[in-house]
Formats: sequence, C-alpha cells, structure tokens
Amino acid sequence: MSQYQRLFLIVGPAMRHTPALERAVALAKATGAVLHIAVFIEDVDILGLMSGNEQFREICQQENQKWLQDEAQLMRGNGITVTTEVALARDVLQEILQHVKDLHPDLVIKDVHHESAIKRVFVTPLDWHLVRDCPVAVHLVSEVRCPLPRVIVAAVDLSHPEHQITEINDRIVLAAQRMAMQCNAELHLLHAFDPSQTHISDAGAGAVTMPGFINDVRRSLHKSFIALADSYHIPSERQHFIEGSPTKVMSDFAANSRTDVIVMGSTHRKGLNKLIGSTTEHVLYQVPCNVLAIKGQVDQ
Repeated sequence: MSQYQRLFLIVGPAMRHTPALERAVALAKATGAVLHIAVFIEDVDILGLMSGNEQFREICQQENQKWLQDEAQLMRGNGITVTTEVALARDVLQEILQHVKDLHPDLVIKDVHHESAIKRVFVTPLDWHLVRDCPVAVHLVSEVRCPLPRVIVAAVDLSHPEHQITEINDRIVLAAQRMAMQCNAELHLLHAFDPSQTHISDAGAGAVTMPGFINDVRRSLHKSFIALADSYHIPSERQHFIEGSPTKVMSDFAANSRTDVIVMGSTHRKGLNKLIGSTTEHVLYQVPCNVLAIKGQVDQ
C-alpha cells in the first residue's frame, strides 16, 4: 500500500507548467495518490475602492479554471485521480492552512517563490509561513532534474540534546525514508558539525572553550550520528558527518552531489528569531535542490 494517499499542490494564478506541478504529477502517478490542485487568487481590494477589480478577478478565475480543467483531463488520461479548484482569498496563508485541515493531505507541494533579502526584512514570505505553520510536510520545489527524486538527504541536528530534538530527527529520517521508498531513491543522512557553536557557558564569565573539548564533542556527536544511521539501516557510504555551518554544508553537499531533496526540520520561532528566520527558511534560497520541511518544536 502506498504511504502517500493524498497530495495537495498549491499553484499561483500566473503559474502554469512549473517544477512543483511536474513533481506533484510524477508523485501522484508513482504512488496512486489523489492529487488536489488549488489556485489561490488574492483578493486585495478589501474596501472595494478599486474600480474594475471585480471584472479582472472574474477573468482571472475563468482563465485558471479553464487551464485546470484542461490539465486535469490530461492527467486523468494518464491514470491520475485529480481534483481542482480556484479559490479567491483575502488571506492566502489562512486559506491554505484551512485547506490542509480539511483535506488531510500527506504532503503539500509548492514552488519556491524567491523574495529579495530587502523584502524579507519587511514581509515574511509565504514559503516561510508554510514552513513554520503547516501541520504536515511541505515539499518546496525550485527545480526538477528528474520527475521523481533519485537522491534524498535527511539533514539532522544532533548538536543540542538539551532541546530534546531526538523526536524531530526521527521524524526527519522517517519522512525522508518514506519519500525514498515511494520514489525508489537513495537515502542519505547528513549532519553539519559547527565548531563555532560548541562552547561551555560559564555563569558570569561568558563562553569559554576548554582544551580538547571540541574534539570530545565531535566524537560524541559522531557516535550518536552513526547510531542514528544504523537504527535506520543507512549504509556507511551514505552517512555524511561534515564540519561547517549548516547552511554552507548543505549548500555545498547538494551542489557537489546528485541531491534532489533535502529533508529538514522546521522550528516555529518567536520574537526576534521569528524575524531572522530559521536555517530551514534560509536554506530555501541557497541550496541548489528542493526542500522537504517537517514540522518541529516551538523555539522561544
């Protein structure tokens, strides 16, 4: 029995044959999952002050409905069960989250929408909101070299045991394993060991590093990493314990390998951290591959 039963593809009103559409169709065909495609049109004329907007929205809705009908007919001809809709929404994020609640999909699929760094200072991208708030896995697609992924990498974080992240690491590996099984892909395990984050906090004395401490931490984390890999029967040649900052390690690894999807945990941040964004959110704009974000803990 397929582990994917329902897929939910989010499409923008100006998008057509995008990488996310190609990936969603390939996954639906390979797994037999039902595919629901929704186009969300933002209703920005809240006060009704912009003349002609209603007519424009109607035309936009009609064009998208016609396009979806044509695409769905082609998909059904290829044996895919597909449903479609065009939704008008004043709050696209909340509309998407309500759809997720109603549909209970196994996977949400969406194209990565690149926003400039300047714009991200003032407006949190929709992709970031989905990574933070969506209760199910979100597959954010930037490019598709093959319709189905061939190499899937589970990126785990073993460096903060006090944060009780063992559960999210298990969810990351399970989600990566699940997708790999569906797509007959290679599963790899990756951990970025960042020495700059390794220190002992001495009350009243700031952060100090004891002689040999970093090497002890490295050995301890590497041992935990191997134990995690072995528990999921990941062979040694697919285990990658690499020193460096997480974003750079993942970006370099993806660039120098055949990685299609990096599976990561997403942390719902608050306060200043929410403005800065998490590693997963920044990775969206820097890795030359696609991301599968798994919901994690709330970080105060």
